Amino acid sequence: MPNNTVITKEGLEKLKKELEDLKLRGRKEVIDRIRTAKEFGDLSENAEYEDAKNQQSFIEGRIQELEETIKRAKIVGDNRDISKVDFGDTIEINCDGDKSTYTIVGTTESNPHEGKISIESPIAKALMGKKVGDVVDVPTPDGGMKCEILKIS
Repeated sequence: MPNNTVITKEGLEKLKKELEDLKLRGRKEVIDRIRTAKEFGDLSENAEYEDAKNQQSFIEGRIQELEETIKRAKIVGDNRDISKVDFGDTIEINCDGDKSTYTIVGTTESNPHEGKISIESPIAKALMGKKVGDVVDVPTPDGGMKCEILKIS
């Protein structure tokens, strides 16, 4: 049996919305593309048809992946104790003079550009269980950096 996928409540809702969109809109659009491409004639030399079939395969694969992830989802982060860093927390840190804010999330919802870092990332691993005011060493390819926890919410 596969492991549970840890995820925030918001992350699970986002996955459910994507799944619904793919089932209701994505499938219909690709079927319409296939139907239109068939009208172009010989399917063996029809790039439009081939592209639409590839997109259909991608959509069906993504639907299966989302269904499996949702089925295995374990929501964590509710009713948190914000006295120390934990999954689902938003933290403000100062790393070598550079202030940043991150939310610690599961790997499926990680997006560093949105300030969401995976619980598996080196920085999250280093911060887990620490308190405001703690200074931690975070391993980096360049050797490491010191980060002070300024706020947990």
